[in-house]
Amino acid sequence: MKPGRLIFLFVCCLISSCAHRPRPDGGTGMEYAQWFDIEGNRAVIHSPYGVPDDTLTFTGPLRSIVCMSSSYIGFLDALGCDSVVTAVSGLDYVADPEVRSHAVDVGYDAALDYETILKVKPDLLITYAVSAAEPPYLQKLRELGVRTAVIHEHLEGHPLARAEYIKLFGLMTGRSQEADSLFSAIRDRYQAMVKKTDSPRKILINIPYADQWYIPGGDNYMTRLIRDAGGEVLGAVPGQVQSSVISVEKAFEYAQEADFWLNPGWCQTKEQLRSVHPLFADFPVIDKSVWNNTKQATPGGGNAFWETGPVCPDMILKDLRAILDGQEVPMTYYFPLK
Repeated sequence: MKPGRLIFLFVCCLISSCAHRPRPDGGTGMEYAQWFDIEGNRAVIHSPYGVPDDTLTFTGPLRSIVCMSSSYIGFLDALGCDSVVTAVSGLDYVADPEVRSHAVDVGYDAALDYETILKVKPDLLITYAVSAAEPPYLQKLRELGVRTAVIHEHLEGHPLARAEYIKLFGLMTGRSQEADSLFSAIRDRYQAMVKKTDSPRKILINIPYADQWYIPGGDNYMTRLIRDAGGEVLGAVPGQVQSSVISVEKAFEYAQEADFWLNPGWCQTKEQLRSVHPLFADFPVIDKSVWNNTKQATPGGGNAFWETGPVCPDMILKDLRAILDGQEVPMTYYFPLK
């Protein structure tokens, strides 16, 4: 896997390991999203890192968009606008077959293919940042006359906050009305499925990454999804978005009380999971119920969970509710390890 893509997918999973500060004014005009506002035909992008706002004005629908994250493809596809995706960063990791058939690959970060970007004549290149420092390739793109935008959808903690970015993509494509309707439907379905319980199911989550086991904070995107499904992530720090690190020995303690093990990285079988670490064979939860969110993984290493999942948190929640409630229903993103 390319370094840039590996870093971004890891950030998605951690949301993120570096802290970002909340909006000092308590929010935006959006229902859930913190990091953008819409004012007429303008989008105001707020920074989680304290840098000045960026304002994007749209005078008509965009016809050519370069997407540096696959989640942007998911939003555009939901609006029926995946045809405007003319280039992506990491085509092998894209799940959308239509985009894979017509878009070109522009590479990654420091190895960006500027010539290919110019050939598709983009109206906008959309990317992300993992710190207050702007991605270094953006300055060169601007010098070449390419319009760019840095958005922070991946740092939103609430699942419906991420889904609300469909309004931003609706503004870009001239489909704001459709975006508003889609978001309202997603919000209503999600809220109708939220489970309130005084006895949540206990969840062990993830596996070690580079010898460190990350547990998402109590206000993290993944933790919120699990909590809304009636679960509790063991080791999640209340009120914290960023992930914390535990030892395998601490995970062994959590495994004694866990009812389920979710999102065990690359593992597709329990045999593979046991091979990750010698202690895993003694985790009681491995003989109970283990589920991974890679049902729609691509041969190249991508995962539709991170592509369409942000705009479909209701579908993720439906999967998680079924898992924790023991329902045998068709799954969208999850499958059980055997």
